[in-house]
Amino acid sequence: MSSLNKSELIRYNRHISLPEVGLKGQEKLKAAKVLLIGAGGLGSPILLYLAASGIGTIGIVDADTVDLSNLQRQIIFNREDENKSKAEQAAFKVRALSPYTDVRVFNERFTSTNAKVILDDFDLVIDGTDNFATRYLINDACVLFKRPLVYGSIYRFDGQATIFDSQNGPCYRCLFPNPPPPEKAPNCSQAGVLGVLPGQIGIIQATETIKYILGIGNSLVGRLLLYDALKMSFNEIVIPKDPDCPICGSAPKITSLKQEHYSCSIIKDQKMSDMKSMNVTEYNELRKSKAEHVLLDVRNDHELEICSIEGNLHIPMDKIPERINEVDKNSKIIVQCKSGGRSAQVGTYLAANGFEDVTNLEGGILAWIDQIDPSQSKY
Repeated sequence: MSSLNKSELIRYNRHISLPEVGLKGQEKLKAAKVLLIGAGGLGSPILLYLAASGIGTIGIVDADTVDLSNLQRQIIFNREDENKSKAEQAAFKVRALSPYTDVRVFNERFTSTNAKVILDDFDLVIDGTDNFATRYLINDACVLFKRPLVYGSIYRFDGQATIFDSQNGPCYRCLFPNPPPPEKAPNCSQAGVLGVLPGQIGIIQATETIKYILGIGNSLVGRLLLYDALKMSFNEIVIPKDPDCPICGSAPKITSLKQEHYSCSIIKDQKMSDMKSMNVTEYNELRKSKAEHVLLDVRNDHELEICSIEGNLHIPMDKIPERINEVDKNSKIIVQCKSGGRSAQVGTYLAANGFEDVTNLEGGILAWIDQIDPSQSKY
């Protein structure tokens, strides 16, 4: 007797009608337990399509809250979800779409401490993250605990997708043994992304997940699919299994999970210093006093076009090393970015290179608009 009820038989009729799926295949989907890490741009279409397809159990791992800037690409959310838990709100949408799906919420970050506990009850993992630290951790956990990993990544107009299954092919470290240098870590430099791109790559990830569960077609195991939205072209490269891979090779050096911290800073092998900081009210008083100083805005060009503080010296963070001579070492330097993170990194870099009077502007341009100049637009 089928494990599907009458309503499910009607709901999934178009699947069941496919010879490659059939009733047994739909029952496999219902029995499947899939874990999605990251309920953002990639995670949105993945969740919606997997739930609609009849996946029986879906876990959602995400510690973030919904921000207005997410809505350009994270289609599972709407304006009413702003400032609410991504994992909770995504789960609410999945349950509304598919009452037969058991949704399990992990409103926390995926770490080396909780990885095994979270993975234990799931058969397959999907990577919907956007940072290298978590990406390498997910890969290592999947290798050590023998779980297939459906991978996707996006950058500007380009996307990638594959399946890493160390039991039958390569893992992420076979392709990328180490993270890129800080200046080439695009997600942290706010390079931007075409809004539809995560939908296109996320749907490929969802498709590969369903195929893998059903055991049909040719999976992307051992193949990296490359997509260029500007050219509207697909290419692929073969990913060989690396016998010297540090985790899935013949003599692995990585035998346990470790929480790595891959910085997207321009600072290499250097800890953040205890540099000075000031809030925007203090900085406003400094400006009123006409005290000599340099306001160094380290945001990207497109950010400067939206809003800025008058009289700034603009040098994007990734250009600081090559343009450092444009900044007067003898001046009082106030470093400013969007919210204070990049400016703190640049301030530390300047201090390490002989700048003696460097101060970070807490809260950046967003705090300035909130507290000093609300006439400007935020982003």
